[in-house]
Amino acid sequence: MQNPYAILGVSERASADEIRKAYRKLAKDLHPDARPGDKAAEERFKQVTSAFKLLSNAETRAKFDRGEIDAQGRERPPFHYRTHPGAGPGQRGPQGRFEDLGDIFADLFAAERGARPRRPAPEKGADIRTRVTISLPEAVKGARKRLSLPGGRALDVSIPAGVSEGQVLRLKGQGQPSLTGGPAGALLVEIHIAAHPYFRREGDDIRLDLPVSLKEAVLGGQVRAPTLDGDVEVRIPAGASSGAVLRLKGRGAVKSDGSRGDQLVRLMIDLPPADPALEEFAESWTPPTGYDPRRRLKG
Repeated sequence: MQNPYAILGVSERASADEIRKAYRKLAKDLHPDARPGDKAAEERFKQVTSAFKLLSNAETRAKFDRGEIDAQGRERPPFHYRTHPGAGPGQRGPQGRFEDLGDIFADLFAAERGARPRRPAPEKGADIRTRVTISLPEAVKGARKRLSLPGGRALDVSIPAGVSEGQVLRLKGQGQPSLTGGPAGALLVEIHIAAHPYFRREGDDIRLDLPVSLKEAVLGGQVRAPTLDGDVEVRIPAGASSGAVLRLKGRGAVKSDGSRGDQLVRLMIDLPPADPALEEFAESWTPPTGYDPRRRLKG
């Protein structure tokens, strides 16, 4: 074994306190509990401990300084005796020796007798953020989506009914694993709702523009209208104008209390292109007295 002073990184004139501090620092860094599986660190830890054991006792340190024993504590022949500058009682600590090795280890690696080595408190793993795009019907009624996560992991996620644009779902324990033995982070799923070709969501209600023919608007009748739950029969009142709104109860989005909003159906009169019969009728038609389609726009 090399010179114990060199192993601890101190000079031969180091005080007892300097040697103790050097040992504490090295032992804390090299201890097998701090570096599990590191054979080189484990061997270095043994050397540091052996060097400190020799120098922690004022008597053995003095013998080494005088050349009476080697770095392993074995006696040397008389002709190997040597004297180091400054060696002798002046290098002893206030008590003549350092505290017992067991006390050092107890202070470094355990708070109480029999306690396990103290380690930093485990930290939670990092959160993962991702985004998923769903259709409006899926947002209203709920859905199940498979997400691809970092590292090639796939996860099936349940989208609850009634989610809104930009809402973030937090899935505990589905984020990055902890590097220190703590719990895994969370998976944060931001919801994006794709535009629908004819449905629009307004709060808890669903809006739909429903085209109707001139005859249906004038005479009224039953027509089929789409909803998020499938087509339903809708009654058009006679004399309906474009912009009239029909309310379908309970056909909207799911509310927080589990009930549902409504579907609002706006009637839009749709005229066929280039219909001679309709043009002839319009030419011969005379509005009733007092009729003004723009009366609501006048002050």
